[in-house]
Amino acid sequence: MDDDGVRVELRPVAESDLELLERLTNDPVAAGEHQWFGWHDPGYLRRRWLETGMLTAETGMLVPTLGGRVLGLVSWHRTRTGSASYCWNMGLVLAPEARGHGYGTEAQRLLVGYLFAHTQLNRVEATTEAGNRAEQRSLEKAGFTREGVLRGYGFRDGEWRDHVIYSVVRSDLAKS
Repeated sequence: MDDDGVRVELRPVAESDLELLERLTNDPVAAGEHQWFGWHDPGYLRRRWLETGMLTAETGMLVPTLGGRVLGLVSWHRTRTGSASYCWNMGLVLAPEARGHGYGTEAQRLLVGYLFAHTQLNRVEATTEAGNRAEQRSLEKAGFTREGVLRGYGFRDGEWRDHVIYSVVRSDLAKS
């Protein structure tokens, strides 16, 4: 919630959002230090939106908004955890001007609620680089539990980097 009582909300991606989403995933300045993974296919998001609206049974993307202003994106995909079990793995990218205001924390909390309300999976997990303290604090404030360090987990900017893994399981919601 901002100072005027306006709440962060999640909604499906609209065609008018695609330019910002492309910038957040394919522009090093907009993506930010921890989300820039190099140039990629510039038409990928538009094709995905045309084909699926960014929502399938195994993956999805929504945009967090504040008073109608798009703040960035939240996404998730299904990950196998055993021979017959899966969890959701989620991520967040905020526009530079939306960072540092608590909007990411609220967007992540809302996405967990959405996934638990509309799917039967029991776990939502997220990872972030060990050096990304802002995202670690955001995940903790959103109700995630820090589980440990994944050594040499992600490759970015010419280096293998450690990540920290966090999760929320359904029973955690009853405790909060």
